[in-house]
Amino acid sequence: MTPARRLTARNPRTGVHDFAFDAVPGEALKSHAEALRAAQPAWAGLGFAGRAEVLRQLAEALRARRGALAAALEADTGRRRIAGIEADSVIGSILGWSAATPTLPDTGWTPGRTNPALRHRATWVPYPLVGVIAPWNFPLLLSMIDTVPALLAGCAVLVKPSEVTPRFAPVLADAIAAVPALAGVLAVVPGDGETGAALVGAVDCVCFTGSVATGRKVAVAAAQRLIPAFLELGGKDPLIVLEGADLGRATDAALRGSVLSTGQACQSIERILVARPIYDAFVDMLVHKAGAVRPNTPDITRGTLGPIIFERQAEILRHQVEDAVRRGARLHCGGVPMAHGGGLWMAPTVLTGVPDDADLMVHETFGPVMPVRAFDTVDEAVALANAGEYGLSGAVFAATPEEAEAVGERLEVGAVSLNDAALTALFHEAGKQAFKSSGLGPSRMGTEGLTRFLRRRALIAQTGAPVPLAAFAEDA
Repeated sequence: MTPARRLTARNPRTGVHDFAFDAVPGEALKSHAEALRAAQPAWAGLGFAGRAEVLRQLAEALRARRGALAAALEADTGRRRIAGIEADSVIGSILGWSAATPTLPDTGWTPGRTNPALRHRATWVPYPLVGVIAPWNFPLLLSMIDTVPALLAGCAVLVKPSEVTPRFAPVLADAIAAVPALAGVLAVVPGDGETGAALVGAVDCVCFTGSVATGRKVAVAAAQRLIPAFLELGGKDPLIVLEGADLGRATDAALRGSVLSTGQACQSIERILVARPIYDAFVDMLVHKAGAVRPNTPDITRGTLGPIIFERQAEILRHQVEDAVRRGARLHCGGVPMAHGGGLWMAPTVLTGVPDDADLMVHETFGPVMPVRAFDTVDEAVALANAGEYGLSGAVFAATPEEAEAVGERLEVGAVSLNDAALTALFHEAGKQAFKSSGLGPSRMGTEGLTRFLRRRALIAQTGAPVPLAAFAEDA
């Protein structure tokens, strides 16, 4: 047996690698997978109602450990209030899925159109084992967002959290162990990229949330095994602000949509396009509001802005801002990541005059940076919003909902917030798919969040006499 590799994780508030854990070796991961597969048929046999009851027990086990869970998430991310919200959100999501009554289509017998003697119906079969590879920005939420509906669908699930934010995993594993009916079909396997690659090789369906570059590798590995890959990848979300929009509300939404969670979310607003007649007033108001945002350091209980979780991300932010300024952009507030107490923080940063081909306008930023650009016509705004390889989500602010809707329907993205921004972070009921390079596969939201884990099997019944071979003879 290969010995476990010892990994460490950095505390984002102190910069100290103060947490150590063992990466699950490939052989152990394979053993986990085999055990989960063996237990899955009985789990599927419980039916939706039986599985929902077990998931409710998981919600209660997590609720009983809510303090430890929130504390672990706080240490993982450097955020206190959002860590608590994340823990509560996952518990609420489990209870919400458990209360659902899935209705699967075409489960009754239907006569054939051309031959009424033949009839058919669908049966729905869960993938035996689903693998979930989660990112570091919302460690628990994005470990469970695919896991819970997959379990409800009847699958067993193997979860690999990010090695950047691993502290919550032991608490989650303890909650799972407290629910014996679930412990056989849900396992958490800590590790790094090597562990993730081994997971893709061991499962029947993989869910990955993360960067486009890594998502492509996951998709290729899954394609080589001919298994589905459900990918939720990066974004470069645009916000279009039309003339006549309420500037107070628009700047509030732009700031929250860009800066919440330090911008470390795929649906963050990363490009702001403003009608020229209101451009100067919008920029002035946004800069004023951005300048009032304070980091939650040194006291975690005060301030709004948490630290940059992943040290490598700070270098991306630094490069994009410095490159934009070097190419002629004006920096109105904020700047580059700064060290406080060993951690890295970045103040909300507003820039104007950023060239359209600068890295800051083209590549995902994943930080509290707001490049603002003027446009002259709606067609120009739509063209700018649709430029590039990303198509995750976007937003439109206008004088009326109807005006915002008309422009929103032209955006090449999977979800559009109208007269607000980044609503997919707050509202999970609307099914959506990512466009372009921002993802692959059915929606993780809405009813498809569950049905994507079920394969459709057709039962075709002959109610008359089977057709004899002689019916196909050349002289028939």
